[in-house]
Amino acid sequence: MSVLTLNHIDFAYEKSMVLKDLSFTFESGKVYAVTGKSGAGKTTLLSVLSGLAAPDGGEILYNDQDMRHINRYDFRRKYVGVIFQSYNLLTKLTAVENVETSMDIAGVRMKNKREKAYALLESVGLGREEADRRVLKLSGGQQQRVAIARALSYEPEFILADEPTGNLDEETQADILSIFRKLADEGKGVIIVTHAKQVADAADVVYELKAVHEA
Repeated sequence: MSVLTLNHIDFAYEKSMVLKDLSFTFESGKVYAVTGKSGAGKTTLLSVLSGLAAPDGGEILYNDQDMRHINRYDFRRKYVGVIFQSYNLLTKLTAVENVETSMDIAGVRMKNKREKAYALLESVGLGREEADRRVLKLSGGQQQRVAIARALSYEPEFILADEPTGNLDEETQADILSIFRKLADEGKGVIIVTHAKQVADAADVVYELKAVHEA
């Protein structure tokens, strides 16, 4: 079981403290919801967890190894997959091309990347017809499924999702949550930043962030 641990993390933008003395543990095989008011540092937390930002104090451990001794680029392309609220897809490409491009960037080596990409899209509910469409021709829910498939393309241990259901209706939100639950049941750790009560209620563990001045 893979474990991602934050020990007494501090993080500041310029001189403004955003995260202070934060300690959380995340295990594979579980869904986590990170909640809190705007300004509490939820997106900053995901940046720290994904290696996009280094904390000013404390330590991050991945399977008991200090992140300071792991190449952060390698960490992002091997162990964590990030899903954004705005999808961040390559709009000139089809769904399957987005997934395949992610595999190329991560250095995935296999003969049939296109077939693997189709299979990943099918696993999140998109058939060949949708997979071959440019992503701008897909609905918001379909684009989010492409984003999930893209994050899974290099088989990371953890999925980090920033408000992944924020732009979706309730029915589509429930569908996306069922995908995350399935991923956790298959052994991945899923960490979701969210304002939605439905998402928090579906999580195994809920961590609430408070703004530093409220803590």
